[in-house]
Amino acid sequence: MPRARLTSIELPDFGSPSSVPTLPPQLYQERLRRLRLRMVERGYDRLIFYADREHSANLAWLSGFDPRFEEALLILGPEGEPWLLTGNECLGLGRAAPLSLRVELWQDLSLPGQPRDRSRPLAEILTEAGLVSGARVGVVGWKPYADRAWLDVPAFLADALRRSVAPGGDVENAVELLIDPRDGLRTVNEPEQLAAFEYAACHTSEGVKRVLFGLRPGMTEQEAVALLGWNGAPLSCHLMLSSGPRASLGLLSPSDRVIERGDRFTTAYGVWGALDCRAGFVVADASELPAAIDDYVERLVAPYFEAIVEWLEALRVGQAGGVLYEIIARHLGDPFFGIFLNPGHLIGLDEWVHSPVAPGSEIRLRSGAAMQVDVIPATGNEYFTTNIEGGLALADEPLREELATRYPEAWARITKRRTFMRRELGVRLHDDVLPLSNLPAYLAPFLLAPERALTMRPQM
Repeated sequence: MPRARLTSIELPDFGSPSSVPTLPPQLYQERLRRLRLRMVERGYDRLIFYADREHSANLAWLSGFDPRFEEALLILGPEGEPWLLTGNECLGLGRAAPLSLRVELWQDLSLPGQPRDRSRPLAEILTEAGLVSGARVGVVGWKPYADRAWLDVPAFLADALRRSVAPGGDVENAVELLIDPRDGLRTVNEPEQLAAFEYAACHTSEGVKRVLFGLRPGMTEQEAVALLGWNGAPLSCHLMLSSGPRASLGLLSPSDRVIERGDRFTTAYGVWGALDCRAGFVVADASELPAAIDDYVERLVAPYFEAIVEWLEALRVGQAGGVLYEIIARHLGDPFFGIFLNPGHLIGLDEWVHSPVAPGSEIRLRSGAAMQVDVIPATGNEYFTTNIEGGLALADEPLREELATRYPEAWARITKRRTFMRRELGVRLHDDVLPLSNLPAYLAPFLLAPERALTMRPQM
């Protein structure tokens, strides 16, 4: 395999969408239909969705509704309109959902101190919605556990559900119906959803690009984060940007600290369907680094880039997750690199849906999957870190043809990114791999020289 090197590269303007892709109401109806088939297969009489501001992706995927300020419940039976329970402030929002819902006010979902004098008891609602003695109920929170009896919902709800189906009923965790990396409904995306994710990735990557090319010593972190240009899209994680000693702590929000030449620096920007991150040093070249780490590129960044390139080139529909894991373990398994999370995961409305990438994983990647290049060194020493996190999708030939036909502008951007990666970065992607970010595998370790990036292309 050729070795990575740092060189001057012109990052093209890949373009941005001229309009926001929207998901039609009939798409939500189709998702509802498919989920009900899974309910029957698993023998559930009812599914209960619980969502809050941080964990709304499963409910939003199904219904197009996500709660603001408060929590929400959705009760799904084998037929008829799903029941959506909201607090005081989300009642109108629930009625605006693209999926037809029976919306009911249940005020105990409201904020502390708000009125609670107009809604029925939860037990009465649950009984009317079909949670009766002997019923089998699956609970969709956001996280699976080895023991299905573990529910990631408030105790008041878990207790109420178990009382409603006693005696003889069963209540268990059922979130894997949506997020299991083998066959979860939400881990394969429709063309409309992939187009929306590409739009999101354009936005986040253009924001991070503005930070990379606009960062200057003397700016405060708050001034630097403004370059991201958040457009009000729902965030999938907090805006992260930090510098100096703070940067090594990871997930910090920006402060009013003044960014200095020589600082460590990291930023991450995620909205529904996309996340882009970068990290490095606020210098123009290695001569500005401390003498002990003047081999930063050779010791950390280049081996990291080589590992990511092999990981990217191994991606394809049908690839086993364990193969991807072993690539990173082989390149970056030395404790120096400090890799400790799954090297790659599925992304959706939430930043981390689940991961098929694990030691020995035989889970096969599927057409329609959206994935995040998420391999982050945590050296814990003066070498700090590097980061090339960004999104991509996998699509077999029929899905690629549909995307190209229905979304020609997005397809043109995807094609241009693939060409750039091959010609300028020396990354040869399988036909199944669709880069979604406008920073496709672009890694500039010295943030005051953002035009100098890593490539696998031999020197001419």
